[in-house]
This record gives sequence, structure tokens and C-alpha cells, in this order.
Amino acid sequence: MASSWSLRRTLCDSLLRVKHPDVPLAVALRNSAGVAAPLIAGALSGHLNAGIGIAAGALNVMFSDQPGPYRQRLRAILLAALGGALSGYAGFVFGAQRDAMIALALMWGFAGGMLVLFGTAATRVGMTSMILLVIAAATPLPPAAAANAAALLFAGGLLQALLAVIAWPLQRYRPERTALAHTYREIAALARHPPPRDAPPAASDALNALQDILLGSDQAHGRAMEAFRVLLDEAERIRLELLALGELDSAPSTLDAVRAAAADVLDAIATALENGDPPRATDPALRLLDRAQTTTPATLQPHLLMLAGALGAAARNADWAGSRGELRAASAERELPPALRGTAPLAQLRANLNLHAAAFRHALRMAFALALGVAAERVLGLAHGYWLPMTLAIVLRADFASTLQFGLLRAIGTLLGLVLTSALLLLAPDLAAKIAMLAALCFLFRWLANANYALAVAALTGTVVILLDLDGLSPAQSLHDRAIATVLACAAALAGYLAWPTWERGRVRTAFALMLESYAVYLDALADTGDRVRRAHARAAARVARSNAQASLERLRAEPATPAALVALIERLFAHASRLVRSAMALEATLGDTGSDPHAAIAAVQVRQLAARVRDPHAAAATAWPGSGPASTGDAARSRLHARIADALAALRHVLDEAPA
Repeated sequence: MASSWSLRRTLCDSLLRVKHPDVPLAVALRNSAGVAAPLIAGALSGHLNAGIGIAAGALNVMFSDQPGPYRQRLRAILLAALGGALSGYAGFVFGAQRDAMIALALMWGFAGGMLVLFGTAATRVGMTSMILLVIAAATPLPPAAAANAAALLFAGGLLQALLAVIAWPLQRYRPERTALAHTYREIAALARHPPPRDAPPAASDALNALQDILLGSDQAHGRAMEAFRVLLDEAERIRLELLALGELDSAPSTLDAVRAAAADVLDAIATALENGDPPRATDPALRLLDRAQTTTPATLQPHLLMLAGALGAAARNADWAGSRGELRAASAERELPPALRGTAPLAQLRANLNLHAAAFRHALRMAFALALGVAAERVLGLAHGYWLPMTLAIVLRADFASTLQFGLLRAIGTLLGLVLTSALLLLAPDLAAKIAMLAALCFLFRWLANANYALAVAALTGTVVILLDLDGLSPAQSLHDRAIATVLACAAALAGYLAWPTWERGRVRTAFALMLESYAVYLDALADTGDRVRRAHARAAARVARSNAQASLERLRAEPATPAALVALIERLFAHASRLVRSAMALEATLGDTGSDPHAAIAAVQVRQLAARVRDPHAAAATAWPGSGPASTGDAARSRLHARIADALAALRHVLDEAPA
């Protein structure tokens, strides 16, 4: 069956569609100020060259200023600044030595490519380090002068770090409160508008991000953080109870009233967290829920009791979720879920040092592409040739779909930026106008990066052109050379990927099988009596696995020539897997803190058999789970959930039976 993918449609959509920017204006303004301020200070003091070096360092780390705890943000910016300074020093010192630069490009390319293992922030550090290596190599310096230039680059990173955390003493917990408020608003939306039963579990991405912020390695200590973590746990409990209520068919009018009251409480908590105020607005809705417990049918009362208790606990802790909570002694650190630990990077690297690992293949591809780019611009004697390996470092991504899309958009955006900026510089040749234009373009680049990549690249290109113009490099002289280098680099990146591709179609089954296996671990945890910690860890790991599988599916959809039958298969499996995990979460809500369900262990066996069939279509077929019978407790609600789990498993088997081998 032919794929429905279209290059023209994909490219036109990326060029013409401008999403709403997700970068706060304050962040874009402070990041652009961090680049412009050194230039202004340098111009006024007569040390413009020093200002240019600091501005370049600030530009290098700008995108490491991401949402999250201040400690996390500070560490990310400082690592990016250190990586940029070391890369700049290496480029300045060895820039005149062709063979040494090719060897360094191999090393930097491989190391930068392997950093994709550790997430977006690490990937960004790798890319900016490669860029600074090749740019600095265009201006060889003696070791002492190279150290001074590298120090200026690092100073620019320190400036951005200072601007990013300058509000720390005044708004110490604002990032945590903002993330919690966002999650509680998503759960409020779930309460008001229950999703269909075959929809993915709501608020999963928000809870993943929240766990990374509150349970990550950069968290603070004290009473406020304890309250934040309680709010995280209560968010999970509230979501489970709302999903359980969605599985019940009795008393629809009562259920609607309960959901509306719960949504009011959740919105009031979110508002209190955003403003740092006590959540007094929760009181009326909490009283309504208390009264409803005496009038609801017996089937609803256990869930309503649990929901009201979790909402009350969340409201109480929202009152403590700020600097007032610091009055208590520091609480003991809670153990990270195994799936979220990042404490074994060497083990993770060792596990991926083989040709079957996508990260290793990407690292090798990046290493050879960057080295060949450096060699080509040196051997051919290209003017401003650093633009070639620099563009390669930016364009070459870990998957073909992103490389193709970003390569084309990069070429279009770069050409647009070169032409427009060169024209603007001819119209406004004085220093003040140039710095003003640079600040405006830098702001647009930061603000539009996730809204429209081509426009953001045009703004970035203009920023770099003006920065180089301030350093004495005429844009008119380099326009032609940069345009050619950009086109060559984009073509080389695509050719390199086609020569040794890593197609998502070969990885999506594994990602989906890992998701099913994490669901099996979660079901096993439900069969354990009263092991609440194990359940929380298994649930967190399942969410992470689901996010990874969803990302794999999105990359699969974007790949050219992807078999439509494979996309349809994974999409159908996702729908039924979502029914399975939603029913499992509703089942957990019926168990409380100490209950268990032996049927869950039987279901886990079946899920593992299904995961094996997803990995290998020739694996033995899974047998039916006898989950439609009554539970040992005689609980009718639990029996209905058993039936729904059995139906989801049967649907998954049916889809796999129909799928071509």
C-alpha cells in the first residue's frame, strides 16, 4: 500500500503554518538582552571586540534557558557555556592545522551525536559545541589569545545564567508552582470533559514533565518541596479516581455534578499555585463533595470518598507550596522511580556502543559528516567555509524525517535571512542601528523557534550576519559563499542519511513492545498487596514508555515512503492499548492502598505475549484471558473492569492476527 506522505504538503505546511509561540515574552526578551547588552557596553566603552565575544557566548547558550527549577536551569546553561568555551578554545588553537581540525571534528561529531541519549538539553549542548568549534577555527589564535577569547564566550554564558536566575531569591519556587498549576488545569479539563474510553490516558505528558521537575536531580529541599511532591502524588490519585468514575454508568446526573465540583477545586488549586496564594476558593466545592457522599448511590460512594480526600489533601498542600513551607526542617529525599533515574550515564553509553543502536549510528554519521565538512572546506579553500560544517551540525538529526524537514527549512530560512539582512545593513550602516537590528532579530529567533523554524532560521542568520559584520566581515562579500555552503551542507546531510539510514519503521515495533511490557509491569504491581510505592514507580515508567512510543509513531508518520499499513497497525494498537491501561488505572482506583487483584497478574502474562508478537509477528499467539468472569470479591464494578481489560486484550490479539507478517 502506498504511503500518504507528501514532501510538498509537509514542506508547505512547515513553511506557511505559524504555531502560537510557546516561549514566554519575558524569556525571549531577557535572552535577547543578554546578547545585545555586551555589544552596547562594548561600543560605549571602546571595547567592541570584547562585547562581540561575550555576545557570541550568550547567543550560544540562549536555548539552554528552559523552563524548570532554577538549579536545573542554571546547570544546563553553565554546561552549555563550558562546552562552548572549550570548543571555542580548541578551534582557536588548532584552526590553522587541517589534520588536527579533521580529527577534532571526528571527536566532537561523535561525542555530540551520542549526547542524544541524554535528552534535548544535552543534544543542544553537543550541537552548539560543534558549531563553536568550526566557527572558532576560522580565526586561529595563539594559545594565550585563544584562552582570552574562550573566557569571553564563557562570560556570555554566565551573563545568560545570571539573567535566567536573577529572580531566584524573589520567586524561588515559581517554576515548580507553574508546572503544578499546568498539570492541575489539565486534570480539571479531564474532569469537565471525560475522554472516550479508547483515548490515551489524559494528562500523561504533563505528569511526566512534572515528575522530571519535582523528582529530578536538581530539586531543592524543605517543607515547600515536600508539599510539591504531595501535590504530585495527589494529582495521580485524583486522575485515577476521575478515570474510575468514567468507567461507571450509574447516576449520570450525580456524576456530572461531582465532576464539575472536582474541576472547580482543581482550577482553584491551579490559580492559587500560580499566584502563590492560599486556595480558599476550593472551600465551596469541597463542601459540596462532602454533602454528595451521603446522597450518592453505593457504587459511587467509595470513589467519591477517595476523590474528596485527595482533593482536600491537594488543597491543604497548595497552601504550603511556597516559601512559607520553608519553616519546616528539610525532609528526606524520596527515591526516584527507576525509569526516571539518570545516575548511570556510563552504563547507558556502554549499552548503546553498537551498530544496532540508533544513537551510535547517529554519532558515527555526525562524526564523519562534520569531519568531511571540515576537510572539504579546507581542501577546496572555500571562503567563509566554516558555514558548511556549521550547517551540517545543525541540520543532521537522529532521524531521517527531521533531517529532511529541517534541512529544507534551514536552506530556505538561511537564504531568506542572508538576503534580507544584507539589504537592511545597506539601509542602516551605523553602529547603533546594527545593534538594534541584532537585538530585534535575536528576539524573533528565540520567540519563533518552535512556532515556525524557517522564520526562526532567517532571524538567526540575520543575527549571525550582523554579529560578523560588527567584527569587520562585510555581509555583501560573504552572501554568495554562505548561500552555496548552506545548500551544499543540506544536500550532504540528506545524502549521508540516505547512504546509511536509520528508519523509524524499523524501530517503531520495538518502542510499542516496550510500552506494552511496561503495562505488564504495572499490572503485576496491581497484583501485589498494598505495595503502593511499586505501583507508583510502575505507573511512572509506563507513562515514560508510552511517551517514547508516541514519539516513535510521530516520526514514523513523517517519514517518506512509510508503508501506510504499518502506520495503521500501530495506530490501531495504540487505541486498544489506551483502553487497556485506562481500565488498569481505574482498577487501581478500586483497590485503595492495600488491596490487590490476582486477575491483574494473569492479564500481565497476556500483555507480555502480545508484546512478543509486536516485536516478532511470528511469535506464538497469546491465549485469551478469562477476565470476563466475576472477581473473587464479588465486586460488580471490578468485574466490569475485568471485562473491559479482557475486551482490550482480545482487540489487540485481533489486530495482530489481521496484520501481515
